[in-house]
Amino acid sequence: MTLGAEIIDEPVSAIPEEPPFIPTGATRPQLSVPQPDQADRLPRRNVAGREPSFWWLGVHGGAGETSLARLDKRTKAAEHQWPLTAAGSVIVLVARSNIPGLRAARLAATEWASRSLPGIQVAGLVVMADAPGRLPREIRDFARVVGGGVPHMWHFPWVEAWRYGHDVATEELPKEARTTLEQVHIAVTATAGLTAK
Repeated sequence: MTLGAEIIDEPVSAIPEEPPFIPTGATRPQLSVPQPDQADRLPRRNVAGREPSFWWLGVHGGAGETSLARLDKRTKAAEHQWPLTAAGSVIVLVARSNIPGLRAARLAATEWASRSLPGIQVAGLVVMADAPGRLPREIRDFARVVGGGVPHMWHFPWVEAWRYGHDVATEELPKEARTTLEQVHIAVTATAGLTAK
């Protein structure tokens, strides 16, 4: 280096920012939504002890909440009941990709939207494939309608090993399933951040 020479810093490459994870449906309970009839509501239970990072809430039997909870030990299956905790809970609803499953998801989303679940924040709905292959149009369309009642909706693909009762490690899942789980975690983190404010 010579005296008097100008020192020029090397340009620093800009790190592109992640695009915001924009909700696609209702992000909070609404004033004008009535509760579903008592028979159509999910049970509630008080939960004490160590909180999971979030709960998977299967809105009907066989929804897949237990299979999803096995993939991440920081999460728990809610056993088809709203988990009421002192600190509040972040919930991801889970339903099968059939009309009865989506109807149950719509009822759960309506119950949450009615403001009758203090401390509960729903991050979204995971629609679990109930068979291999593409969904029929009628079910895809109905899923979109139901998905409008929650902040986010994701489709989780068919996992053949689960049909036989086998556990599957996250890294063995199809790429689409791993991507869905990553998106769920992003949404849960954003939801937890909003709840804390």
